[in-house]
Amino acid sequence: MSTRSYTIGRLSPEKSGLRKLLARGSVFRRVDWILVLAASALSLLGTVLVYSATRNRTGITGGDPQYFVTRQVLNLAIGATLAVGVMWLGHHRLRTAVPVFYGLSVLLMLLVFTPMGTEINGQRAWISIGDYTLQPGEFAKVAVILSMAMVLAAKVDAGDREHPDHRTVLQSLGLAAIPLAIVLVDDMGMAMVLGVIILGVLLASGARLAWTLGLVLAGAVGAVLVWLLGILDEYQINRFAAFANPALDPSGVGYNTNQARIAIGSGGLDGKGLFQGTQTTGQFVPEQHTDFIFTVAGEELGFLGAGGIILLLGIVLWRALRIARGASELYGTIIATGIVAWFAFQSFENIGMALGIMPVAGLPLPFVSYGGTSMFVSWIAIGLLQSIRMKRTLTA
Repeated sequence: MSTRSYTIGRLSPEKSGLRKLLARGSVFRRVDWILVLAASALSLLGTVLVYSATRNRTGITGGDPQYFVTRQVLNLAIGATLAVGVMWLGHHRLRTAVPVFYGLSVLLMLLVFTPMGTEINGQRAWISIGDYTLQPGEFAKVAVILSMAMVLAAKVDAGDREHPDHRTVLQSLGLAAIPLAIVLVDDMGMAMVLGVIILGVLLASGARLAWTLGLVLAGAVGAVLVWLLGILDEYQINRFAAFANPALDPSGVGYNTNQARIAIGSGGLDGKGLFQGTQTTGQFVPEQHTDFIFTVAGEELGFLGAGGIILLLGIVLWRALRIARGASELYGTIIATGIVAWFAFQSFENIGMALGIMPVAGLPLPFVSYGGTSMFVSWIAIGLLQSIRMKRTLTA
């Protein structure tokens, strides 16, 4: 007689659990797995590239080839945990904590100008906490998106107005102006990202187009005045000069961009092979594990591998745009659009400066470059996107 047992009139516990997992309203079904997989693939690929770029650099690793890759794995684990936490709490529940997060972000940014501040490559944009460094400006991206979204969407989501009025727009710009003014002191790259985020948020909010056009005009006039008045530091002027003329001082300011082009160009179609890049192994490209991580992909993985990174970034942007379009309220739409503006511009700038079509701005490639703060906020953004999508699917 068979010892196999059958359930009559009901599912076995295993099948019942699987049905709950795959049910229409389950968390599993509401998560955008394409977005998660694309961001995870970028992070894992970036971790491998970081190892390739640093394993032979004894001057910065202290003789430990795994020094940077170990830290990057830890950064990824913390980032993924933050994403899950944000997704679990939900962007709406976090709405009440936005003023606190905004205030803490501004406070951390001000600490850069205290003895805790640390200067790296001419930029005083980090604070030291023991053996670790933190870049507060990264948190400003999330703080600006959330604070502007909270103000711009309040009356619209409450049904009081169809679009934000002029007073509401001014209040949101006032909140964005504080972190923007702080980073303008010594981090032009971060200031450019915040500027693009502000424009993207305003466009998504439905504010009058005159506000966006006015900000673009004000930004152009401000950039000209900054240049004419000599406000830029010497290293910032040198970066723009090297972009305008790559042959200028090839052993100095133009060295980074020249070596980056050589590394990418030498990769050909399918690359020299992982860990086989001569430019990477020979340590010819400075800051190759951070700002110029794309050159490792170009040399060792070739056009196909570098193109794969761009494709994955495109998938992240595509899914984020879908989430923005399908959000159930303006607050979610603004957050998702702000994240799209941030990821799109920063990716274009980072890859562009490696290819020589954009000036060097010291911006990491989202999910790929080495850096704890950058990885944390990138995955916090993924958590916010997932929360917006989950609320939409729950109410659909």
